[in-house]
Parts: sequence; C-alpha cells; structure tokens
Amino acid sequence: MEGIISHFRGSYRRRQGNQLIVIVSGVDSEEKATPLVGKSAVWSVKGKKNTKISGKVSAVHGKNGAVRIIFERGLPGQSLGTTVNIQ
Repeated sequence: MEGIISHFRGSYRRRQGNQLIVIVSGVDSEEKATPLVGKSAVWSVKGKKNTKISGKVSAVHGKNGAVRIIFERGLPGQSLGTTVNIQ
C-alpha cells in the first residue's frame, strides 16, 4: 500500500523531523485508517546509496484517513510529496 507524504508534524514554532503526516491512497475515513496503525512503513530514495528509512504507523490523523508515521530518524525536506510503502 502506498501513501504520499503531505506534512511534517509540528506546531507553529517547532517541527518534528521524524514524524510525518501521510495520505494513504484508497483510505478516506477514520474507520479505514484504523487498521493501519502498527504497520511498518519504508521511505526509500533511488540514487547512489539507495537510502531506506523505516518507521511505524503510530496513529490516525484527523477524520479523513490520514495517518501519522514515526520514522527512526528525521527525513529531509525533499521527502514532501514522495511516496511511502506501508506493509
């Protein structure tokens, strides 16, 4: 299952670099997003090093099916708009 990174989690003054809000394709309600909690997620970049950063779906974000994923380390700003694989 794939999702698109939409935002970093954070407040007005502070951003959480390792927590991101992801919109999952085909999920449009809180009830459909609830079974995804606890599953693993992987963000990968194709390049010289083939960087992969893994994380875990921690909670549902809002009522429209977005989820919050906590990654093992922070993601760069270029990750916004890219895809995440959820197993």
